[in-house]
Amino acid sequence: MSKKFYSLSKGRVFFPVQTMWYYSGDIAGNKHLIMQPHIGLPEKTLKSVNSILSTVLADAVVLYTKTRKFHWNVSGESFMELHLLFEHQYKELEEAIDEIAERINKLGGKTIGTMKEFLDLTHLEEAPGKYPDRKGMLKELLGDHETIIVHLRKAVEDCTDEFKDAGTADFLTGLMEDHETNAWKLRRYFE
Repeated sequence: MSKKFYSLSKGRVFFPVQTMWYYSGDIAGNKHLIMQPHIGLPEKTLKSVNSILSTVLADAVVLYTKTRKFHWNVSGESFMELHLLFEHQYKELEEAIDEIAERINKLGGKTIGTMKEFLDLTHLEEAPGKYPDRKGMLKELLGDHETIIVHLRKAVEDCTDEFKDAGTADFLTGLMEDHETNAWKLRRYFE
């Protein structure tokens, strides 16, 4: 039976949690000694959820890079409008990237951080050496946002149903809604 600790000032009951350390492996097979979070999710679940988050992070970094590329290279009619639109979207992605990385750390994982790792995990395609016109840029970014939305929807379902991680499911839902908004803005250029 667990010992209970009572806080007289707050009227709360606390159950002591034994601190546990474990080795966490990264994608390259390196081992890191870290303290396992005690947040009601087993270690196996935390690893599975962090794997999902690493892929979400990879998608965000690749889309961020592509959006920056298009921001730098857009030209012609509507230059300033698209230049500013792309800037707004890559700044949103930059914030999301940091939040995703921090979520991985909150769940006891190590955050990937090399282009190779991102490219190995992403669902998105790159097009090195290709510079589409304005409509091509919009179409490519729209397709990438929609691809991410589909994968986020599945990740939310997995985190809810399979892993019982309401926090990550809620976090991913917020990301999905942001991608839906950006996809809607891009789609409006084709109507």
